[in-house]
Amino acid sequence: MISTQALHEAGQSLWLDHITRELLVQGTLRHYINDLAVTGLTSNPTIFYQAIQRGEGYDDSIRAGVARGLRGEALFFQLALEDLTGAAALFQPIHQHSGGEDGWVSLEVSPLLAWQPVPTLEQVLTLHARASLPNLFIKIPGTHPCLRAIEEAIFAGVPINVTLLFSPEQYLAAANAYMRGIERRLEDGLSPDVPSVASLFISRWDKAVEGKVPPALRSRLGIAVGQRTYRAYCALRESKRVRHLEAEGAAMQKLLWASTGTKDPNAPDTLYVEALAAPDTINTMPEGTLLAFADHGKVGRMLPRDGGDCEKVIDEFVAAGVDVEALAEQLQREGADSFAKSWNSLMALLADKSEALGVHRPDAR
Repeated sequence: MISTQALHEAGQSLWLDHITRELLVQGTLRHYINDLAVTGLTSNPTIFYQAIQRGEGYDDSIRAGVARGLRGEALFFQLALEDLTGAAALFQPIHQHSGGEDGWVSLEVSPLLAWQPVPTLEQVLTLHARASLPNLFIKIPGTHPCLRAIEEAIFAGVPINVTLLFSPEQYLAAANAYMRGIERRLEDGLSPDVPSVASLFISRWDKAVEGKVPPALRSRLGIAVGQRTYRAYCALRESKRVRHLEAEGAAMQKLLWASTGTKDPNAPDTLYVEALAAPDTINTMPEGTLLAFADHGKVGRMLPRDGGDCEKVIDEFVAAGVDVEALAEQLQREGADSFAKSWNSLMALLADKSEALGVHRPDAR
């Protein structure tokens, strides 16, 4: 049994953090589903920028969209939904077989709205209605202002992937927003079955402290934060509040490991996948990491529910001068800024592509 299948058998879902038109057209995604136990997919502005920038795979769709009068955000979401609709169809059997627990794809709202809950919610509702896909998560950043948008979206019945989480505190805040939305649905006599995942970013922690801590601590902070968050996740799952919601028919918001590609060239390319193996969680990984794990990854001991040695390791980082709480806030701000930068680059790319393809909007003179 290959490692990806073994990890799936151990209870962790493997999702692909990558999408391109070629991945769908050439049958690669179907291969990953059938042969590597991939059961879901995530995307973000950076992924789509890289996909559209590479080659001519989107040219026909760009021509058609511009001819219909689409540009900017409207053109991008048309392209993205074309891809994600195709991917969602491939994952639909998994979605049905798992009773809606797996087989999801994700689309992110504009990262320019990361600190604006009202326009975020408006875009979430619009995209959800436009896509009309039973296995599509809309991604909302877990910034403090957007916790309100998360709660309102869940209350409205929209499945949500909470992104850009970097600490147990940020995770628990997102989980509370999710549960408030579910509790409000129950109060109004609505179905509490509105799935959600919470995405904790891992590798950016180690990138942030690279060269600033002793060599013995290299590539250890992200895993320690993951362990600490997993402990909080397990404790929440066992809480009276969650048990009540589950008894009423709600599904527990699942913890998802994001940013699990190794950024340190001196670290093993399967580092975060092997270290964060845990049942009832999801690991969404870049294509290169997925292939590396399938080739030579190993499934060993599952992540301990008590967090293992995370406190000892984090104490060592604190002793080395790392303010972990402040760094979590910094990483969330930087993550939002990075996606906003990719978004702006994506909009410029679409404008350049449209011009290069010689297509004009119907009202252009």
